[in-house]
Amino acid sequence: MSRNIKNGSVVIGDTEMYYASFGSGKRTLVVLPGLSDGLATVKGKAWMLAAPYKGYLDDFSVYLFSRKNKMPEGTTIQDMAADQIEAMKKLGIRKASVLGVSQGGMIAQYMAIDHPEAVERLVLAVTAPCANDTVKNAVTGWVEMAKQGDHKALMIDTAEKMYSKAYLEKKSRLFPLLARFTKPASYERFYRNAEAILSFDAREELDRIRCPTLILAGENDLTVGNEAAGELKSKIAGSRLVVFSGLGHGAFEESPEFYDKVFDFISE
Repeated sequence: MSRNIKNGSVVIGDTEMYYASFGSGKRTLVVLPGLSDGLATVKGKAWMLAAPYKGYLDDFSVYLFSRKNKMPEGTTIQDMAADQIEAMKKLGIRKASVLGVSQGGMIAQYMAIDHPEAVERLVLAVTAPCANDTVKNAVTGWVEMAKQGDHKALMIDTAEKMYSKAYLEKKSRLFPLLARFTKPASYERFYRNAEAILSFDAREELDRIRCPTLILAGENDLTVGNEAAGELKSKIAGSRLVVFSGLGHGAFEESPEFYDKVFDFISE
């Protein structure tokens, strides 16, 4: 197996966008993470991030992207989608399957809406078609914790809104340590990403998504709500929905079947 793991960056306007890449397969998967990217980018973390993809790297080349480093005030999810397309072009990626997780799924929706020529297959994981009440309550709470400088509370609340009780009990001792090592020097990127989420609403444009689409959701998602996945399915023609029983927003970390579902779909 050729893992071909590397770290890289591309220039977007007056700033950079970091990425981690793995594998040497002929088919390409672009992965977009959630709001946590506003706290810590993928810079220098390729070896750490490659683990979930290791069984698929003979057939696929995987690119995991951060958002660009500097984002002006008022940057929207739609702007982030345009930035992502520009980054792909600069790396010679003309068309790819796209996996968007949480906020990354919001960006992926606009990639498929505005740039259909670049998206072969679309996987929307634990995400929503708009900033619904559950999303707003979660994100505004996190922003307030960041403004108060209470990073430990931010990490704990994020975990409680992501994981199952069993997973929380198993990992609870790690959260204070995680908080210590993930506090950024500045929350500016976090605020810009959060603001973009809070103004996001793609519901009236989802019927423009024509590529094959898979929606992955947790049964009890305290971050985007339990109605979001069904709303996406109802508005994206021909889309499929898989719900992970007993899991929530962290289904992409907790379910041993998550990445099998993704790669089975994009391999069709």
